[in-house]
Amino acid sequence: MSDISAVKDKYAAQIDSTNDLRTLDDIRVAALGKKGEIGKMMQGLGKMSIDEKKVMGPALNGLKKDIAAMIEAKKENLENAALDAALASETMDMSLPVGAPAGTLHPVQQVMEEMAVIFSDMGFSVAEGPDIEDDFHNFTALNFPPGHPARDMHDTFFMTAPEGEEKKVLRTHTSPVQIRTMINEKPPIRIIAPGRTYRCDSDQTHTPMFHQVEGLVIDKGIHMGHLKGVLMDFVSAFFETEVDVQFRPHHFPFTEPSAEMDVRYERDGASIKIGEGEKWMEILGCGMVHPNVLRACGVDPEQYQGFAFGMGVDRLAMLKYGMPDLRDMFAGDSRWLAHYGFNPLLQANLATGLS
Repeated sequence: MSDISAVKDKYAAQIDSTNDLRTLDDIRVAALGKKGEIGKMMQGLGKMSIDEKKVMGPALNGLKKDIAAMIEAKKENLENAALDAALASETMDMSLPVGAPAGTLHPVQQVMEEMAVIFSDMGFSVAEGPDIEDDFHNFTALNFPPGHPARDMHDTFFMTAPEGEEKKVLRTHTSPVQIRTMINEKPPIRIIAPGRTYRCDSDQTHTPMFHQVEGLVIDKGIHMGHLKGVLMDFVSAFFETEVDVQFRPHHFPFTEPSAEMDVRYERDGASIKIGEGEKWMEILGCGMVHPNVLRACGVDPEQYQGFAFGMGVDRLAMLKYGMPDLRDMFAGDSRWLAHYGFNPLLQANLATGLS
């Protein structure tokens, strides 16, 4: 028993004197590890008589528990001390003025935040989905049956697939997010779906990767008047001025009836003024959700109707902030970002102005 007391006193002194978690763990291994001192002492129980085992067994177990408890208590004290030291060294005076940030917010991100603010005020929530899609979500569920000529109009990036497996695609629009939402959620639904989209196209106003925001409303009693009202309120809030609009009949496989919305504008030198002049510019497509799309998602078109719309974020950024070439948005030129970028500390809101 005197050996047990000596071992306990030895490790108690070592534990008390250490101020380092690594050293404390070394003590734990030396005392309680598989090849530690107490383990070796317990191996000697096999050579003892039954009466000796009855005394030494509980004593060794008690020693093991006592040392483990001392180590755990010391560990907690050291961790708390380290946390206190970190908090003391990392304090920040929140009353100090904040310097100007080194970077800027990209115009695309700024516009997406502006759009989210506007539609959130109308009761929309933000939904997201994967950039890589299957044929069902990107085409079939949106009323593009196999062989439909509109599939070729999208200039799709098809991905290589192992033999016997279906090819995946880089989504050509964010409409698959609408499909996933209708499948997974019950009406009423009111969402916008911002994100990256991909098509084989590149010129002054098109890039292989671009950004879209699409909207979807599904409920009972929804009609075209609701769609027009939402979009008219949106463009006036986004361009921060009264904007005249017109809706022209169009065709999209996933909506019926379908329309394109134009805004009135005029060109003043190199700049474009939205809401003025006599010319019209198309900025988005929209329509009532086709019954076939509702059925593909398990929604009864006899009970529910809805509308959908989609618009290019990059193009809206160009129109609002006067950027002449879409490709510059993705060139990574710090001079361009310094000129067109936004202060990240100034959050878009409807109270003080979006931009």
